Amino acid sequence: MHPPLPDRYTVTGTIEEMKQLKEYIIPFVGLKQGKHQFEFKIDNTFFEHFEYDEFNAANVDVVLELNKKTTMLELTFKARGTVNVNCDLTNEPYDQPIKNELFLVVKFGDEFNDENEDLLIIPHGEFEIKVAQYVYELVVLAVPSKCIHPGVKDGSLQSDILEKLEELSPKERKNENNSEETDPRWDKLKNLLNDK
Repeated sequence: MHPPLPDRYTVTGTIEEMKQLKEYIIPFVGLKQGKHQFEFKIDNTFFEHFEYDEFNAANVDVVLELNKKTTMLELTFKARGTVNVNCDLTNEPYDQPIKNELFLVVKFGDEFNDENEDLLIIPHGEFEIKVAQYVYELVVLAVPSKCIHPGVKDGSLQSDILEKLEELSPKERKNENNSEETDPRWDKLKNLLNDK
């Protein structure tokens, strides 16, 4: 389960840390109409601004395509890379490949409104847009809710935890006739159903 996402424009940190997030502020006023591309290299220092420490490491490339139109902006975010996380079953770290896209329409209105996840309304007169929160959500939400090491799926991972899970997992009991042996308590309950 992912932690709740903070408000879009709320980023914690010192003035120095805020300066480091300056690259995620896009001044669109000076841009010509048409498409513009911005690229971001995301690592763990980015997530420190959001006090998010679920990743052991991150290596994600984010490409933002901004399409400036006369009355609105269209932003297409694309993320691709890996985040190093711990397996939910074995706690073994591994690189989880991620890939995600986000499309956002930015319109101008009387006041700021980000209640709709696909539409951002910013006040008339704004000249820049802060995209750090969208990049954060794009990456965090790309990670599966349950992270399983690929070695667990294909059986190649050797782990004490996996061996213990295998040892403790219920086994089918067989009797001499090679038919499945059932629990006698359940047999009594089944007889109650059959006696009707």
